[in-house]
Amino acid sequence: MNYKITGAFNKTKKYFIIYAILWLFIVIVFVMPMGAGIAEANVNGVFDMGKCITTFTSYALKPLSSFGKIFTPEYLPSFVSVLWKFTFIWIIFAAIGIIKNAPKNEYADIEHGSSDWSQRGEQYRILSNKKGIILAEGNYLPVDKRGNVNVLVVGRFRFW
Repeated sequence: MNYKITGAFNKTKKYFIIYAILWLFIVIVFVMPMGAGIAEANVNGVFDMGKCITTFTSYALKPLSSFGKIFTPEYLPSFVSVLWKFTFIWIIFAAIGIIKNAPKNEYADIEHGSSDWSQRGEQYRILSNKKGIILAEGNYLPVDKRGNVNVLVVGRFRFW
């Protein structure tokens, strides 16, 4: 089971910085204006949807104008509320993506026919790493070897 977790993180770790930058961009462009729109639409405890939409669109067109206002005491609670909900949904989607990238078995990314089955050069007791009949990258079947040197090639050979 550990291979699934490590395999999923190894496949997705190169995307973590991209996800973080995208999260920050969406927070600045959409979440901050939404928090400002909700704060300005909540006047005297009554929520005005029309004012929320017009305020959101005006701040979304100029997202840096809401940047200074959002950290004031009257805007901050609505921004934090929208931010944690958005972040929670973002984490759920990221977790789904990581789970989808989990390998199906522990040999999922090992090339069939490669020398990944052996460790620390043990294949060179039988094979050669210099010359002979090519079996895989860096692995040759020596032709001057005693015994059986027959090779069965399974697969297709195509050329254009």
